[in-house]
Amino acid sequence: MIVTEALTKNYGDVLALDDLNLNIEEGEIFGYIGPNGAGKSTTIRILSGLMRPTSGSAHVADVDVVRHPQEAKRVVGYMPDIFGVYHGMRVWEYLDFFGAAYRMPRAVRRTRIDEVLHVTGTDEMRDYFVDSLSRGMQQRIGIARALIHDPKVLFLDEPTSGLDPRARIEMRRLLKHLKEMGKTVLVSSHILPELASVCDRIGILEQARLLLCDRMEAVLRQVEQRSVIELEVLADPERAGDLLAGQFPSPKLEVTEIVGNLLRLSFEGEDGEIAGLLAFLIQQEVGVLWYREVPLDLEHIYMKVTTQAKAGKRRSDDAE
Repeated sequence: MIVTEALTKNYGDVLALDDLNLNIEEGEIFGYIGPNGAGKSTTIRILSGLMRPTSGSAHVADVDVVRHPQEAKRVVGYMPDIFGVYHGMRVWEYLDFFGAAYRMPRAVRRTRIDEVLHVTGTDEMRDYFVDSLSRGMQQRIGIARALIHDPKVLFLDEPTSGLDPRARIEMRRLLKHLKEMGKTVLVSSHILPELASVCDRIGILEQARLLLCDRMEAVLRQVEQRSVIELEVLADPERAGDLLAGQFPSPKLEVTEIVGNLLRLSFEGEDGEIAGLLAFLIQQEVGVLWYREVPLDLEHIYMKVTTQAKAGKRRSDDAE
């Protein structure tokens, strides 16, 4: 659905995007992660047909966005990071204006306005002035605007920026609903926890380069080879720890912490081996109350990937 090959953008002597290769599948929510200035907005503007790359190719929904930028606008809905407010316009007028810009017939626009307001949960905002709305509501109207022409692909640039916690939760629900509608969504953010629960895959961008791109669980395996496991036993946690250490010698398994009857383990192995830990304890007649693999958060992944990349660059520079 979205494919780029060696996509590069220079602003004079500044390299804003360096040899980007992406392949985003239809119906995916793709999280595009990186600090401000990493190249996220540049990527989105190119894919939306708003900016030409210096070199490379990009296709969105089978449209060559470099050669046919106007056609790209037909299949893409784009919400920029800065919401464009037109003072003195009511919500329905605002959406009608953008529908007309897409040359949609008046009758079709009326129907689509009702539909996108319903999808974004802003039906009651129809007659409000756009500039009177809260930041969270403006972001929702921004998505409604991006949906007005029923595009196949949505590009949402920092949609959670400036939102309060409740509005962020509502935005995540909306993103999941867009996926259920069959939309392909590329959402960029520097607020990492916002993407972890909604994205099928993530790409980490740092200093114009894509460092890593994969499904969340695969990223975890690439970044952190060891699993963190917590379990609570009925009694005698020290015995449980000794049994595990005897069966799975270090460095394969390490008991990193015991608090009360709770054990925290660091384990290197496949999913089947992790399940074998619990089976082993049960065989040894250890009463296990609960057991879970602790998920690593996206901030941990990001920091580890970018730190490794910077260390590699320093070594390369030193070698030169």
